[in-house]
Amino acid sequence: MKISIIIPTINEENNLSDLLTLLLSNPYKDMELIVVDGGSSDKTQQIANSFDGVKLVVSEIKSRAIQMNLGAEHASRNVLYFVHADSRPPESFPNDIALCLKKGYDFGCYRFKFDRNTLMLRFNAWWTRFPFMFCRGGDQTLFICKQTFNELGGFNEKYSIMEDFDFIRRAKKKFKFSIIPKDVIVSARKYSTNSYFRVNMVNLWSYSMFMLGASPAYIKSFYKKRLRPY
Repeated sequence: MKISIIIPTINEENNLSDLLTLLLSNPYKDMELIVVDGGSSDKTQQIANSFDGVKLVVSEIKSRAIQMNLGAEHASRNVLYFVHADSRPPESFPNDIALCLKKGYDFGCYRFKFDRNTLMLRFNAWWTRFPFMFCRGGDQTLFICKQTFNELGGFNEKYSIMEDFDFIRRAKKKFKFSIIPKDVIVSARKYSTNSYFRVNMVNLWSYSMFMLGASPAYIKSFYKKRLRPY
């Protein structure tokens, strides 16, 4: 198994350096790191270029689905691992993924816990151990065999939001999905500028609109209008 780690970014100067340092320090070396930037106005691209062994790809369009597909096009390994800049996979991720694939699963993710230890955030994270669709999201990181990814046609680029949910929903109809029983650490930064209730209600309404077939543009507009920047 050889892994291409694909990191979509937009203005992630505060997170990218720590993630790349973490990944490059991993004992497993048979992997490539691809940062796909959507036109950051901060130092994200400079940070990516400052690391030896990291390939920077610049997307003409700021869209996570488009950026991740572009990263997959540049990937040379047989397993793709999509990681957000503010997520921190466990050190064991290469062995975890290899074991999962060896067991016959085609793709999967981790459960997660937040980098803030509050009761309500622990409650949210607890749900990610279950295979419910509303618990899924890109923060949990997503691994998949490249052949399987290509067979699915990659991420649907019309989804400027909820692209992870759409991809997993489509993939689960044909392929075996697994949740690795370990935690990815994810940022709780959106809760620093928005209340717990606001974030969860906006997430719930966005997911409900997705399941009811609302357009991605409408969902994105709804989401951005109701959450303060973080």
